[in-house]
Amino acid sequence: MSKDIFEVRWHGRGGQGAKTAALLFGDSALDSGMYIQAFPEYGPERMGAPVASFNRLSKKPINVHCSISNPDLVVVLDPSLIGKVNVIEGLQEEGKIIVNSSLSPKEVSEKLGVKNIKVYVVDASGISKETIGRDIPNTPMLGAMLKVSGLLDFDKTIKGIEIKLKKKFASKPEIIEGNIKAIKRAYEEVKSA
Repeated sequence: MSKDIFEVRWHGRGGQGAKTAALLFGDSALDSGMYIQAFPEYGPERMGAPVASFNRLSKKPINVHCSISNPDLVVVLDPSLIGKVNVIEGLQEEGKIIVNSSLSPKEVSEKLGVKNIKVYVVDASGISKETIGRDIPNTPMLGAMLKVSGLLDFDKTIKGIEIKLKKKFASKPEIIEGNIKAIKRAYEEVKSA
């Protein structure tokens, strides 16, 4: 990590798991010895309403306790938010954005109207339908985010996530296996222009 604090903003809709993905990423960073913050932004949201979650990571203690206005990386779980929510607001020049989309990175760049931002895409919805059995794009987007950010060791992170999922879904091994497959596939399938 070249700067002291790396900031991430997640965009999704209520029920898609943006908060869960941010918390899993934060826990993984903590497990790797980093200082972290992982928090959602709440309002009167309900299932399907636009939501945001955030991460801060650092190798030093984090003394900032406010919202993130200039993220280094943005993760968009629901492509229908483009044009409805300013997903690139405050994104650093030379920043990165990952969008859940079956479109090409070039097509998504054009939709976003960006030039100095690196655009990545992965079909997280398609991956989650195939591996988990429903359209829950959070864990595939987490896999893509791990690849794009390059901040954490992938194998260690996968092991940590698997342990956390086993605690939460002890009686549902198919959910654990599906989510791990989704993360791995998205890590391999994320692409940029």
